[in-house]
Amino acid sequence: MSTADSPTSTTPEIATASEGFARVTALLAELGHPHVPRWLGVPARTSQEAADALGILVGQVAKSVIFKRKADDAAVLVVASGDRRVDEKKVAALVGPIGRADAAFVKLRTGFSIGGVSPVGHAEKLVTLIDDQLFRFTEVWAAAGHPNGVFMLSPQQLEALTGAPVADVVQA
Repeated sequence: MSTADSPTSTTPEIATASEGFARVTALLAELGHPHVPRWLGVPARTSQEAADALGILVGQVAKSVIFKRKADDAAVLVVASGDRRVDEKKVAALVGPIGRADAAFVKLRTGFSIGGVSPVGHAEKLVTLIDDQLFRFTEVWAAAGHPNGVFMLSPQQLEALTGAPVADVVQA
């Protein structure tokens, strides 16, 4: 079964059940993104859970990791390949010293709960970086505002949608 035919669905009831999922769905439609977000039958809070639910490689999961920049408390989003670990020193070299972000900070700054942070549709403008390792794949899947919500895109579409620079931000 291809990922395009995976057993997921989006219904009006699901879209209204999650404000974050509805917001991402509406934004992607407004931007003309060709792939409608899908609602998984199971939550996918980790890259492995998402890969298992979609029948894809873990590296094809575009996970969103949020940090807090120490200088100004800005939220820093790193969209990284699910099979890689973000290298905080590499990120800090690009954006300034960073620290961990707690669940309340993530929710306040992005509008999403951890496990469902989308790379688009945030509550406020974020400092964003895209992991260059995502470009190993022709298609990747990102969270769509809820742990059960995902959407497909190419790394090039991710770059265009976010306007974020692509960089080496993961551990070797």
